[in-house]
Amino acid sequence: MNETTPEAAGEALPVDEALRYLSVRGAAPESLRAQVERTARALADELPPRYVYRAFPIARTAEGVALEGGGVALTGTLAEAMLQSCDTAVLLCCTLGMEFERRLRALERRDMGAAAVLDACGSAWVEAGCDRAEREIAARFAPRFLTDRFSPGYGDLPLSLQPAVLAALDAQRRLGIHLSESFLMTPSKSVTAVLGVSDEPQRARIRGCAFCAFRANCEYRKGGTSCAV
Repeated sequence: MNETTPEAAGEALPVDEALRYLSVRGAAPESLRAQVERTARALADELPPRYVYRAFPIARTAEGVALEGGGVALTGTLAEAMLQSCDTAVLLCCTLGMEFERRLRALERRDMGAAAVLDACGSAWVEAGCDRAEREIAARFAPRFLTDRFSPGYGDLPLSLQPAVLAALDAQRRLGIHLSESFLMTPSKSVTAVLGVSDEPQRARIRGCAFCAFRANCEYRKGGTSCAV
């Protein structure tokens, strides 16, 4: 089991990504960009993402792709396709923790506009934490290759896998993650993901709106864009 709290020094929150979460298209107004940059600096300085990850051997079963010793079976066609050439899967959980949640709720009571900026920066920051974790995992398994990371609720990988994923990572104790009855995580700026490890380069990658569990209510799609970089 690997658990990391990245040092804030040298880390930068992706401002353009936060602006995309705010549905900004084209050049952002100067005042808004300045506000996002201030919020981003504060988060980067004060609330580094924390993450845990753990690697498991893969076994193919009638239920799907089983993670040996993890008590997790990744069902559906997405997991099978993503992990087709893999013999190992890595479970990852990353969070900004309850302090972010407290700051957001307090700001919502005072200034909803500023709260929206903080929320967008939080979304970008937790994804940046996942990116850092992925780089660390890639270095650990080099020269082998990683698949793209994918999460419960994406494609046909059910959100109901969340309890098993969090249990395999001991995420409640290590990161303070709790689940609602509908499998949503608290703190809200928390992400779980799966990455496959293979001896083969992973060129065939599954991404896009067709596979996303949130496509029906996606703000990007309503605006005629997508979250794809």
